[in-house]
Amino acid sequence: MSTPAAPSTAFVLTDATRARFDREVAKYPADQKVSAVMACLAIVQQEQGHVSAEAERVVAEHLGMPPIAVHEVTTFYNMYNQRPVGRFKLNVCTNLPCQLRDGSKALAYLEQRLGVTMGETTADGLFTLQQSECLGACADAPVMLVNDRAMCSFMSNDRLDQLIDGLRDAANQEAQR
Repeated sequence: MSTPAAPSTAFVLTDATRARFDREVAKYPADQKVSAVMACLAIVQQEQGHVSAEAERVVAEHLGMPPIAVHEVTTFYNMYNQRPVGRFKLNVCTNLPCQLRDGSKALAYLEQRLGVTMGETTADGLFTLQQSECLGACADAPVMLVNDRAMCSFMSNDRLDQLIDGLRDAANQEAQR
């Protein structure tokens, strides 16, 4: 099942968020505050789960840069979600070294196993499946990244099954608490 595109939601720059932005801006020379754009986008994503068009505009205004420049950063890096995603975002590397070692097969297997195609979220909201550019672990191919943090290497079908089952079990256990 596909996740519909999220409407642009209002993003309010709270005092706490502004303070977090300002701590990031302070790490750079005063005339280079736009250098904090990636950190500010990460803060937005931590707070709302994705980076909406409205949040991009607020970040641009805070950093004194054109909104299109912020949007270019958001769309260039796959770590920024432009719409809500599942609880577990699975990025499968499909760059050439991983493809030569079955990265495309791993992606196809996950599509079949989860019942979604790349870019979609499962009906239960648990998994969003995405392809990724090089994750820098070519010798461990095929590789994937879970929630932009946990690198998983040598992802055979058996290891993919273990990962999916483990994540689903963890989510079920947490829901029962």
